[in-house]
Amino acid sequence: MKSKYLESKRLYFEALSSKHLSEVYVNWLNDTRVNKYLESGGDYTLNKLESFLNEQEQKNILFWAIHIKESKKHIGNIKIDPINLDNNSGEYGILMGDCNEWGKGYAKEASVAIIDYCFKTLKFSKITLGVIDENKNAVKLYEKLGFATESIIENSGVYDNKMCNSIRMVKRND
Repeated sequence: MKSKYLESKRLYFEALSSKHLSEVYVNWLNDTRVNKYLESGGDYTLNKLESFLNEQEQKNILFWAIHIKESKKHIGNIKIDPINLDNNSGEYGILMGDCNEWGKGYAKEASVAIIDYCFKTLKFSKITLGVIDENKNAVKLYEKLGFATESIIENSGVYDNKMCNSIRMVKRND
């Protein structure tokens, strides 16, 4: 599935590709403020990131770079991976890499645009996600977006060298 160019009020989304490879992107992934909730952690290089993007391009997923329209600045990524065509659903994920752009509503705006696209254009029946309970800001955002807790898996994640709970959330296309 190809990631189509999309826009929202302040943002545009284009298929994430090798043109987005940069030291800035690598620095996001190695920044503990950004990667502290990511399973992959840090320790990225330009070569590792290039290999990762090449792998992603071979998969049946939707993967966008998030850009601010006004400055054309790449500030993060959003994806639907995996996509289950049998039940028209997908797993949502977002990375807001540029810490200077946090707190401006871009994550919510990007999420609304991509979720609307998945529901209205692709006719998904539901979108799911996983988040650890320690990522309070993300949980709050997902609840504002209309995601509901489907299950909590106790002591299934690690954050700050401590066990934490994983939350499975779902948003249905009603």
